[in-house]
Amino acid sequence: MPKMMKAAVFVEANRIVLQDKPVPDVGPLDALVRLTTTTICGTDVHILKGEYPVARGLTVGHEPVGIIEKLGSAVEGYKEGQRVIAGAITPSGHSAACLCGYHSQDGAGTRHGFRAMGGWRFGNTIDGAQAEYLLVPDAMTNLALIPDGLSDEQVLMCPDIMSTGFSGAESGGVKLGDTVAIFAQGPIGLCATAGARLLGATTIIGVEAIPARMEISRRMGADHVIDFSRKDAVDEIMALTDGRGVDVAIEALGRQSTFEAALRVLRPGGTLSSLGVYSEDLTIPLGAFAAGLGDHRIVTTLCPGGKERMRRLMSIIASGRLDTQPLVTHRFKLEEIEAAYDLFANQRDGVLKVAITP
Repeated sequence: MPKMMKAAVFVEANRIVLQDKPVPDVGPLDALVRLTTTTICGTDVHILKGEYPVARGLTVGHEPVGIIEKLGSAVEGYKEGQRVIAGAITPSGHSAACLCGYHSQDGAGTRHGFRAMGGWRFGNTIDGAQAEYLLVPDAMTNLALIPDGLSDEQVLMCPDIMSTGFSGAESGGVKLGDTVAIFAQGPIGLCATAGARLLGATTIIGVEAIPARMEISRRMGADHVIDFSRKDAVDEIMALTDGRGVDVAIEALGRQSTFEAALRVLRPGGTLSSLGVYSEDLTIPLGAFAAGLGDHRIVTTLCPGGKERMRRLMSIIASGRLDTQPLVTHRFKLEEIEAAYDLFANQRDGVLKVAITP
């Protein structure tokens, strides 16, 4: 095994570059995974732009697919050479947050002024997945074996995008016969659309303006897709629901405009499920919020992680109930990571997700 590896490192705002770094040492409860495929997330773009602060010199990325290279001395139940994924969220399994059922908030503290996101470690508080090797902490809690017959790209969305998108529908309480609106049909919004369908929603309304994304939205389960560049999305959704509004509105972009629109289309007692990463303060309009008297719920969700979550998501892929491979639109080698960031951050050439292979 080599002593050095290539890794995509945050240098400063607007600079993530490929550098040489030492291959991590493996502690008793850790596993070293040799990456075979990873990808870039919208959150990585927030890091690139300096909108979300991380330490200089940190390896970024949090969506790993790979092969176990080395196991810690105390790790049981796994073998070197097995194909695995790990969630973007890597809970320890024994923290107060975990024992309260909020694994995503494991170890939450006051870093950067937030009292949240403690379970997100890869590319946030420890070195991440855009590298040749990745150290996975608490391996017995976080490593999930890839079922035989599934390719890297088939499971590439499971660590974050699929888990996050589905959680928007789950946290929103989508149930049989619901009407659901999903604002923005990027990768997370598309997975929220698929999750709403799997949970039993019978009228799913996507909001998007990019034709290719509008088309894939229909393939992922949307019954209607509103082009917000041509029509007022709120008016259209209220017309489609005969003025009733939707049971659940999922915000999957992270902007004031989409958050406010999601609030305005809720029926009385409806739920706004927020998945967006916001880089500015939000304002809640008095009328849209019914002066606080509308029995509305606003819920937020950080991507669920841990091996059981990953197992369940991969079982959905293996069953044939959902195919996320169409979300992978571009492919790069790790050596081309800077070009991949340039494409993805600027949303050129119809990009949805990129697959990156060392």
